[in-house]
Amino acid sequence: MRIAPGEAAPAEAGPAETAGPLSHARSWRAGIVQSVSAPGVFDLGPGYLEPALLPVDLLGAAYTRALEEYGSAALGYGDDRGALDLRAALADRTTVADGITCEPGNVLVTAGISHALQLIATILAAPGSVVLVEETCYDLGRLILTDCGLRPREVRSDSEGMDPDALRDALAGERVAFVYLNPTFHNPTGRVVPVSRRRELLAVTARHGTPIVEDDAYAELNLGGGPTPPSMAGLADYHGVIRLGTFSKTLAPGLRLGWLLAGTGTIDRLAGHGLFRSGGCLNHTSALAMTALVLAGDYDRHLGWLRERLRERRDALVDTLLAGLGDDFELDRPDGGFFVWLRALRRYREPDLLAAASAAGVEVAAGSRFGGTARPSVRMAYSFNSPTRLATAAQRLTTAWHAVPAHTDRT
Repeated sequence: MRIAPGEAAPAEAGPAETAGPLSHARSWRAGIVQSVSAPGVFDLGPGYLEPALLPVDLLGAAYTRALEEYGSAALGYGDDRGALDLRAALADRTTVADGITCEPGNVLVTAGISHALQLIATILAAPGSVVLVEETCYDLGRLILTDCGLRPREVRSDSEGMDPDALRDALAGERVAFVYLNPTFHNPTGRVVPVSRRRELLAVTARHGTPIVEDDAYAELNLGGGPTPPSMAGLADYHGVIRLGTFSKTLAPGLRLGWLLAGTGTIDRLAGHGLFRSGGCLNHTSALAMTALVLAGDYDRHLGWLRERLRERRDALVDTLLAGLGDDFELDRPDGGFFVWLRALRRYREPDLLAAASAAGVEVAAGSRFGGTARPSVRMAYSFNSPTRLATAAQRLTTAWHAVPAHTDRT
């Protein structure tokens, strides 16, 4: 929920529903945070955690522990690749999750996934190079690639992700710098690419010697729909895959802290960039605070709490939509991540759906913003509002969309 200037956070949730006493929204206002919506608007657009879910108290304690443990070393220039203790902790977590050996040498600490994408796009690709992306994909990731001078090309996708045959054809047609994929709790659709499809895609790219960049921003936000498949990097034993992770979706975006997993040769090449050699690890003090959080077990305890809160929010939104929309729309209950992807079955026009939602006081993201869509679609985030607000927003949407007339083509 975005709070307007001077507006206090609602008091509907008890202590167990908030991350702590300091997770208030008194300063959630323009000029402090990225953007603020108008009072009374239910904003389902951004992929953020709402203020009540941001663990201010927990992170404050982690910074205190890091400063006590590391002393002045926490305030110096960090190791170029990131603090060894954090890289070792992340490598250990990856080894457990993927069932293969991951070493600290496979880890580079970054200022989040956006920074990692920018590094890859400028160091491992030349301006004008083609990058293959899913038909519908993370729009701001595509923007970063474009702003770095690369040329994204959409590849046909289906309910299981990028189509291997279409990828094979695309790779045969022109030289490609890399393939950008988001296989786990995909943004915007929420889908999870099954293991069999992951192996098919890996086989295609391996034959062409083309690397995959695996955006795993939401991989740790499994909400109970079954085990998360092994990462594509893990399946490939870090040969030909660069995997991106972040604390922005599980802890707080203001940390601007993430990591990159790859073969040691790729890590060496990226870490040799002047950006690291000039000032060492980005956000070194925050990296040591996250080290304290992970090693104490507090990070995993927080993840368990956060998954439950997100599950409540997902179900409040999905259950209310399913009860009210009828047969004119379809949506899936995502197994994790932040988003619900809704498709219109009748001949609606996307602008009409967006206008009706906005008139009802609810903001959603246009499906076309994320690339090619077979039908008019919208993306709704359940991460940024309480369950009560999500249920109210969904009721408004069902009422507004039922009133939208079906579009008739005129010849």
